[in-house]
Amino acid sequence: MSLPVIAIFAVLPAPALPPQAAPAVESTAAPAGLIPPPAVPAPPVPVVIAGTPQAAESGQQDIVVEGSAAPPKSDPMQQVNQVSFAATQAVDKAFFGPVALGYQKAVPRPVRTGIRNFLRNVGEPVVFVNYLLQFKPGKAAETVGRFLINSTAGVAGFLDVAVAKPFRLPYRPNGFANTLAIYGVGPGPYLFLPLIGPTTVRDLFGRGVDAAVLPLSIGFPFDDLRYNIPANALRSIDYRAEFDGDYVAVRADPNPYKARRELYLAYRQAQIDRIRGKVKMPDDQLLRSTAPVPPAQPAPR
Repeated sequence: MSLPVIAIFAVLPAPALPPQAAPAVESTAAPAGLIPPPAVPAPPVPVVIAGTPQAAESGQQDIVVEGSAAPPKSDPMQQVNQVSFAATQAVDKAFFGPVALGYQKAVPRPVRTGIRNFLRNVGEPVVFVNYLLQFKPGKAAETVGRFLINSTAGVAGFLDVAVAKPFRLPYRPNGFANTLAIYGVGPGPYLFLPLIGPTTVRDLFGRGVDAAVLPLSIGFPFDDLRYNIPANALRSIDYRAEFDGDYVAVRADPNPYKARRELYLAYRQAQIDRIRGKVKMPDDQLLRSTAPVPPAQPAPR
């Protein structure tokens, strides 16, 4: 080929190549007018509880999360109270409970009832004063009537003559803690104290005031330990024996400390409601109405 021909081919444009189609990309969008299918959720991750056979088979290590609920507002000293409650329960199970039940078995019921009536009658002046402070003159007058009738016709109070016809004057316990409640003083923190048991700050203070009324106003024998120690011991033993079923029910409860606390607080609130006229029930029935239901079989002592 001659040089002119080569030059002609050099200046001619190269033929255009056909356009190459772009590689197809699979589209995940749904066709127009169709609702896309729901997304398939990922398979759930199995939860293995620590300490179970599944945890041992999976080879996972136990992860233990510990924590304690905050004490209720009514019982901010719960941890200290629980220690006192546990110690008191141990003493009651080993000593005080058997002594109380032995007293109940050895002493005939009429004698026990007479001792209870005598101790109640001795405390009637305290009941009278608190009804006056609560502006309940009618109840105060009935308390004076009970005291005079039982102190004379009732042989120094060993017989509760006033509760029967024609007088019909039932025993109504009262104290300075109730008076404080009527005046709007709250119970304060719940306490469980050795030798005293369940109480609150208000009830503990009121109890101290009640205990000082007779020694300061009358004197002997109420200011003498030779009277106070046996009287308080008999009162506690008689109470423990009389309400043994409630103690058994509390001990059988899954949470005996909580059951004892709720029983006490419910009973005290019912007592205050009765003074306010919201509840009309004798004290013994009132306590049983707030008590837990005892189990069919007594718990082992």
